[in-house]
This record gives sequence, C-alpha cells and structure tokens, in this order.
Amino acid sequence: MKTLIQKQIQVAKDVYEFLFASYSPKTEREASDAVGFNFLLHWFPVKITKKSLSWHYSFWLGTISLVLFIILSLSGIVLIFLYVPSVERAYQSIKDIEFVVSYGWLIRRMHRWAAHFMVAFVFFHMIRVFLTGAYRSTNVTPQGKRYANWIIGIVLLVLTLLLSYTGYLLPWDQLALWAIVIGANIAKATPIIGDQVQFIMQGGNEIGQNTLILWYAMHIAVLPFIVTALISWHMWRIRKDGGLASVDSLGVKKEGGEPVKSKTYSLMGIAKGVRPSISYHKVAGETVHAIPAVLTRMMIVTVFTVGFMTFLSIFFAVPLEEPATTEWTPNPAKAPWYFLWLQELVSITTIRVPLINLGIFSIPPFTINGGFLGGAVIPGLVVGAALMWPQFDRSPESAVGVWFHKSRLKQNIVFLIIVLALAILTYIGTFMRGPNWGMFLPWESWPSMPVNF
Repeated sequence: MKTLIQKQIQVAKDVYEFLFASYSPKTEREASDAVGFNFLLHWFPVKITKKSLSWHYSFWLGTISLVLFIILSLSGIVLIFLYVPSVERAYQSIKDIEFVVSYGWLIRRMHRWAAHFMVAFVFFHMIRVFLTGAYRSTNVTPQGKRYANWIIGIVLLVLTLLLSYTGYLLPWDQLALWAIVIGANIAKATPIIGDQVQFIMQGGNEIGQNTLILWYAMHIAVLPFIVTALISWHMWRIRKDGGLASVDSLGVKKEGGEPVKSKTYSLMGIAKGVRPSISYHKVAGETVHAIPAVLTRMMIVTVFTVGFMTFLSIFFAVPLEEPATTEWTPNPAKAPWYFLWLQELVSITTIRVPLINLGIFSIPPFTINGGFLGGAVIPGLVVGAALMWPQFDRSPESAVGVWFHKSRLKQNIVFLIIVLALAILTYIGTFMRGPNWGMFLPWESWPSMPVNF
C-alpha cells in the first residue's frame, strides 16, 4: 500500500511539473527548456531584449488587445446560450440577461466594454507601430517581413471595427436599428454597386429577421474565426521576424554597417548567422530569458486589464434603449462612436448647391453625395495610404524601432494630423451634433424637437 501511494504521489509530481514547472524555471537550462517543451510557451523565443520587454516601448498595447479579445470570446460564449436571435425575442432576451439571469448584467457589461476598448487599443497599437517605424525590416532581419505583418494589423483593425459593429445590432433596440440604417444608407451611396451592398448588409430588401440572423452569424462565427486566425498569424510573424522592431538596433553598428555576427542555437545544433528568428543577437546585458520575464509581465497586464474591465462593468452600465422600431426616428440618429467620424465626414462632404440663375439659362439645385465621397472615397484613400505607406518610407535603418526618430519627423507629423482629424470628427459627432444634425456647442442646450414619425 505504501509503495502504491508513493507511486501515486510521484505521478502527481510528474504531472505538476509537466503542467506548471516550465512557468517558474529555477535555472537557465530550465528557462531554455521551457520554450522547447511546453506547448503553451513554445512560440516564445528563448531570450528577449530588455528594450522589447520594457513598459514604455510598446506599452503592451498588443497584449492588452489580445486580453480584451479573450474577454470578449469567453463572455460571448456565455451570451450565446442566453440570447435569442429573433426580432420578436432579441430585445426581451437582453432584458432577461440584464435583470433575470444571475450576474447576466455583469457578463453583458464586460462584453460591451471590452468591445469598445478593443477598438480603441487596436487603434492605439497601430499608432505605436507607425510612430516607431516598426513596419519596416532591416539588414539585421533580411528574412523579416514586417511589412506583411503591418498589412495583417490593418486588416485586424478593420475586422475589429466590423466585429464591434455587428454586435452593436444584436440588442435590437433603437441604437442598434438606426446604426444599421445609417450604415446601409452610406453603403447605398456607392456608385454602381451601392444597391447590392445595401442588399447584402440588410440581408434583403428591408431590415428585419434576415438582417438580424446575418449579423448574428457574422458576429459569433465568421468574424471571430477570421480574427483568431489572423491574430495567430500576426503573433507568429512577430516571432518569425525576430521579435519587436526594437531588437534591430542591437545588430546595427552604424548606418549602412554590417549586422553583428553571432552564434545561434537551433534544434539542429550551433549555426552561424544573423537570423533573429532563431535567437537574438548576443549583446552583453541586453537580453534576458523570456521565461519567466515575458510571462510575468503578461500576467500583470492580464490582471490589470481584467480588473479594469470588471471595475467598469460593476459601476458603469451600458445603454439599452427602447425596442427597435421604424415607426419613429431618433433625432439625431447616430452611428456607434467609432464610426461617428465617418458619419461626420459624410455630413461635411454632402454639399447642397442652390438654384443658379445665369440669365439665359439656369442650373437647377443639386446635391453632391457625401455618402460616396465621405463614406467611401476618403476612407478608402486613408486605408490605402496606410497599406502602401511602408513602401515609400525612406527613413534610415537606425530609425526602425525608435520613437519619434528625427528622420521620420515629416511623416510622423502627417500621420498625427490624420489621427487628430479623425479624433476631432469623432468628438464633433459625439458631443456637438444635435437635432437635425445641427451644430451645437457642448454647453448649449438642444431645442425641443417633436418625434419624427
């Protein structure tokens, strides 16, 4: 009996070590083995630079975005079992989640807050990558394709917006209904294909059950699957390209110089080369073992992110307006906050030209469609410029991975002007647009308006 108990204890110890020993290595050998023998840790490098690990270089915005996506996924799985995707029952199911299901209000609030913050932090992450010039490869990483990862990041940003937007419709309240009405009307303004795009967005000729089912399927199945695949690819490419771009400066002696030669340890033994996809450059004092250094910081970021989302969810409710109906129109009807810049842009570029009398003949009044110019052309140009910008970036290699490098002053200013313009348009649409989309200063009162039936 004693021998059997001892064997069981030893098996328990072996299982514990197999599952958890890698997370707290006691020697350098164990720290290296943790990467190679632990399934969850194998995508980490053996060593990582201190600059990549620092809080102030990346602000861990990518990790925060990932944690928010995990919160969305876990809370969304619970909500799938409680939500009914029916125009007759969707709104009531949300009410039941809020007021009947135990802690349903907390789950829904965390899901909604995480969605908003994921949009913001993915956008901040893109800003960080641009301002540090981290979308470029250098001679230190000749096999690196950071430009490809930049494109993946842009696509992830767009998909994050769509993921949040599709979820915005599901409560089937007035906020949700008129958000899709505004989006469909903007899409309709696109020449030639506008009617077809509107038909696809509505799931038919009118907004109804088909619309709700279409967006529900996109929200819980199609988009999450694509986003998960792209996040995995994005993280794999970071490892393949040698880590964050801040590592490149360690291998460059001077502008135009040769990268530092070093030994690297691969699964096949010792190899000579400069491929940081295998390991980082051996610069004395600049690297530490990734395990547990990275893991510790990831846990800190995770705890603070989850804690902050929980705090918001406990003390700040999320809106749920009247049940959706087309019998009356909210005034003003607004898109979600992350698309208010687009709605404001459509409003600005909609130009109504009055009757022009030239004596011999007159030009009748006409309207320049802002839905096409502000809703499709300008946003398309902005996204296209973001995708192509790295191809025209001629800053030196020493600027890669460096915040506000002096050689990138002009392009950083242009980029920040675009970001500031988007922020101003969002602010105007949120706080300064009132009834009939009139302009009101934040301290001005809105006039009393009859309900539009």
